[in-house]
Amino acid sequence: MEDISRRSFLTGAVAVAGIAATAGLAGCAPQQTSEATAGSSAQAAPAGSGKSDHRPNASMVGRCTQQIEESDIVNTMETELLIVGAGNAGMAAAVLATDLGIDFVVAEKAGAVGATRNWYGAVNIPECAEAGKEVDTVKLNNVLRQAFGGKNDMRVVKVWLDESADTHAWVKQIMSDYGYEVSFDSDQGLGHGGVGIDMYVPPIQVNYNAREDCPEEYAKLKRNELFEDYINKQGHEVTYGFDLVKLTTDDAGAVTGAIFDTKEGYVHVKARNTLMTTGGYAANAEMLDSLNPILSKCLTASDWTPGNTGMGIKAALWAGAMKDPQSAAFVFDRGAVEPGTKAGWTQQSLENGEPMLPATGQFNPGSQPFLKMNLHGERFFNESANYDWAPHAAASQPGGVYLEVWDAGFAEDIERFHSLGCASLTRVMVNTVGMGTDGYLQEWIDKGIVVKADTLEELADGLKLEGAHKEAFLATIERYNELYDAQEDVDFGKEPYLLSQIRTAPFYGVTLGGTLLDTSDGLRINADMQVLDTNAEVIPGLYAAGNCGGSVFADGYYNLTHGMACGRALTFARHAVNHIAGTKA
Repeated sequence: MEDISRRSFLTGAVAVAGIAATAGLAGCAPQQTSEATAGSSAQAAPAGSGKSDHRPNASMVGRCTQQIEESDIVNTMETELLIVGAGNAGMAAAVLATDLGIDFVVAEKAGAVGATRNWYGAVNIPECAEAGKEVDTVKLNNVLRQAFGGKNDMRVVKVWLDESADTHAWVKQIMSDYGYEVSFDSDQGLGHGGVGIDMYVPPIQVNYNAREDCPEEYAKLKRNELFEDYINKQGHEVTYGFDLVKLTTDDAGAVTGAIFDTKEGYVHVKARNTLMTTGGYAANAEMLDSLNPILSKCLTASDWTPGNTGMGIKAALWAGAMKDPQSAAFVFDRGAVEPGTKAGWTQQSLENGEPMLPATGQFNPGSQPFLKMNLHGERFFNESANYDWAPHAAASQPGGVYLEVWDAGFAEDIERFHSLGCASLTRVMVNTVGMGTDGYLQEWIDKGIVVKADTLEELADGLKLEGAHKEAFLATIERYNELYDAQEDVDFGKEPYLLSQIRTAPFYGVTLGGTLLDTSDGLRINADMQVLDTNAEVIPGLYAAGNCGGSVFADGYYNLTHGMACGRALTFARHAVNHIAGTKA
């Protein structure tokens, strides 16, 4: 076997697919293997031992059955730090490793860095103080504990609370050097957050935009692309076309690197430390159905990264890791589809063996608290809600979808609603930018997704309601207008300022379900981002950050912590690298 440097493997090849599939989904425990064969030494607890595997639906995870012999390895690389995945967490880790002089390899199965989430959340940054605001970190930690049913680790959450400001300053400096300026969303922290419910809205969201003096070559690049340029300029590169097969372990169970499938064949990267930044499993229908079955009952659209197949999570579980016991996902109430469409995997895609949802992308007005009804024309919940509440509620409604309706007062209504976070995009584009109602909606109308009608009867027809369901639809609107006139929602308790009348033509309606961005139940970690085994002990040499790392979310996402998910990914990646280097965050 020939040992070579990482530079000779910077092929830029497209990831080779299929190795993960060969692992199968059989209900088997990982078997003892040598370092060369990269299996896990961890066994599932024997029957009657009184010990739990701590892996929800372990039968789905299975074991890695792909046996790789020493002779199968075409090349070997050695490094101090192996970063598996070049997304938001992975690229942040690579930049800090560059700054600290750590020898590292970034192994990415795709041919480019992952999609960037520009907005991120950082706690009590100088820009927040300048706006006269402050985050109550004790309250926020307890709010998140309550939001996730006590299933998260408050110690891990506190790392983001304590260190995200330093992470922000670090990111800000790099972005500033490239010609970008930070924009703090001082609109946050209003108390109600545009959802009306008495929920805590911490002012934490920041964004950045190119300054006028930003060099043209950088002005249209996203943060991850700029981070790649940053490490390139200092002699490092992302290693593309490296598709993770399994982690390697020694006889004591410590992780010693990983084996990847490349266009050249199997490559073994030996590493003193391995940081998993592979994202969740949103693009793996089998894992979704097994671990989070409500999703297939209410999802209508995807907005995930195709590479998020859960391979990093599975590989770590094969190496003995513990997973979050409760599933969680980033589901947005924006999965707009043509009238008559039902939620879940399409029948044709199931027949083809590649489950897909009916649509892609996000219809931002779906997050506005307009009147929503099921396919029987019945209102079924308070529309002032967290992003995932509407899809989750709709999972037990006919077809797993729901209808949203509004009238010509759209622009005035959304201004009064004053939704925050990314939900504010509708208000900004319609009113601030000046696109107006039809200017903003026209693309969706032309696609036949948003129905525009001169009468409510025509709107019902366009939404494919008939008979008793059409009558109920019209009666529900009449009732909703009565509630608006009274300025009191005695039916579901929505705040008066979030009510709207539906009386003035033209009328609009859309069929909605959930849009899935990614999952957020991942590998259980401690406050240093070290992955824990099934006995809650540290697995030496293994770290996790981003959506493949767990211990923070459960059930869903508290969307009023605008930007927290990305902020956590950046902060945790930075903390992990500092811990590996023995430096202070």
